[in-house]
Amino acid sequence: MLRETVTRLAPLIVPSNIWAVTNSEQAAEVRHQLRGVSASHVLAEPVGRNTAAAIGLAAVHLAREHGDALMAVLPADSYIANARRYRGLVRAALDLAQGPANFVVLGVPPSHPETGYGYIERGAAAGRSRGATAYAVRRFTEKPRLPLARKYVASGKYLWNAGMFFWRVSTFLEGLRQFLPETHDGLVELSKAIGTRRYSSALQRIYPSLKNISVDYAVMEPATRSVGKEASATKATHIFVIPAKVGWSDIGSWAAVYELLAGNRDANVSTGKSFTLDASGNYFRSPGKFIAAIGVNNIVLVETEDALLLCARNRSQDVGKVVKWLEGKHLDHLL
Repeated sequence: MLRETVTRLAPLIVPSNIWAVTNSEQAAEVRHQLRGVSASHVLAEPVGRNTAAAIGLAAVHLAREHGDALMAVLPADSYIANARRYRGLVRAALDLAQGPANFVVLGVPPSHPETGYGYIERGAAAGRSRGATAYAVRRFTEKPRLPLARKYVASGKYLWNAGMFFWRVSTFLEGLRQFLPETHDGLVELSKAIGTRRYSSALQRIYPSLKNISVDYAVMEPATRSVGKEASATKATHIFVIPAKVGWSDIGSWAAVYELLAGNRDANVSTGKSFTLDASGNYFRSPGKFIAAIGVNNIVLVETEDALLLCARNRSQDVGKVVKWLEGKHLDHLL
């Protein structure tokens, strides 16, 4: 998926302009996978500090190498069926992001009331870019409960937040300065060591002190709230969303895996041999065992060497709660 993320951007973004932020454990493999991308463009976090710090790390490196460059912030775990349409929308978003203090995000029209995604409430149409309509963003909402998610989808005013952002380096760093000043100051201090022998030690010293928070909570939500206020520091901020119907999935749950692989709505999907009787809409993953399923519908069954997951398909996002419980019980060997 990492390679596909880079490949689908060609020829819009050349390999020399690709940067990747990963963790120190995966950096060597990322460099191996991204052949054609400079090894110096693979930035390794010594510890995970969520997306605000990770994007900030990329931003200060870009500022040093390219000045006030345009940034396209794109997750490496996205499946996109219509790559051509996607590239057209990325071009439109980049054009719109050239404006001073413009934050641009691609929003995915929701196909169902998903509780595992953030939502973007769009306002009035605010312009067009390369044939795509951009809307003003009213607010970002993180992972609502199911009843609220149903209302969002029914209203037609909400889009899924796929984590695809576009802005100038200066726009993002100014957002950090306003809304996450300690992280901004830490990254500015770190930027002074880029390209010197001090960089590695500075990264190890400074990066763990940065706040562990997503860019949505740290910058996008407060930036949206600041729009329209009288404060001179924020009144010029513009936040736009461009709807992106491109066959997107982040394959972030077993339900998403099922939807990607199922030939039709009621199909049973199995990675190994199986038999079903009066069963539909199920996902089975048990590579070493034959599965017989009778009279069950819309469930997920996943077997690994040391664990078994069984859940309703529409509850697959709750696997994260299992992870938190395991962490609380110090059962790290099961994570």
